[in-house]
Amino acid sequence: MTAAELLTPPLAPALLAYSLCVVFAAGIVRGFAGFGFSAITVAGMSLVVSPALVVPAIFMLEILASLSQLRGIARDIDMPWLSWLMVGNLVCIPLGVALLAWLPETPLRLLIGALLMAAALLLRGGTHVTLVPTRSVRLAAGLASGFINGVAAIGGIAIAVLLSTAKMAPAALRATLIALLLFSDVVSLIAAALMPSSAHASGNLLGPATLKWAVWLAPAMLAGIWWGQRSFKGVSPEQFRKHVLNLLIALATVSVLRSLFSLLA
Repeated sequence: MTAAELLTPPLAPALLAYSLCVVFAAGIVRGFAGFGFSAITVAGMSLVVSPALVVPAIFMLEILASLSQLRGIARDIDMPWLSWLMVGNLVCIPLGVALLAWLPETPLRLLIGALLMAAALLLRGGTHVTLVPTRSVRLAAGLASGFINGVAAIGGIAIAVLLSTAKMAPAALRATLIALLLFSDVVSLIAAALMPSSAHASGNLLGPATLKWAVWLAPAMLAGIWWGQRSFKGVSPEQFRKHVLNLLIALATVSVLRSLFSLLA
């Protein structure tokens, strides 16, 4: 692809402006909470373009987002949690991706989204559940989030639900999520590329069209992340937990509705 082709807009001006607004809003959420970019971007952009065209680029943007935030959050990462979460994701993301090759995708995503929404609603309603951070609990959380990420691409929501019960400081929770998402996005991209028969495959993951989408959407995402990071400063632990649970409920609801619409269609 030549430079001129790369700089040619992938959409008509009005649709491109809408898409950039969606990505900017998703970037704000990513900068503030440390997760949620993919779910918001796919939900918003699927109204004007096929998800198959942008999902590969979103993988690339998620990796770029984590790299852009990594320097500022490195000292806050909870390494005992991160190390076991990474092991669980490494084991179960490929299993989840492979499972989609022979199980019905939409009902599975609907079930997972409904369970996550119920869990977030219970926590938001005042239900008190505390994960004791043992090695086995951390590994189990990593296995669960990795499997959900492979099956439904919402592992960030799953691990955010789990870590919100671990009584972590907001900075540590956010930093650990960002670092884990960097790792899991790389693993997901590799797993999807190596399993072209799965439902995650959407053509040439790293082809010219993917690069074009990433180039056009990246500035809006990075601007949103910058804004979201500014909003995070000064937020109390109680406010952060409340905002995160509200976001989890909203994202899980979007996931359930998308699955329902696909099932009915």
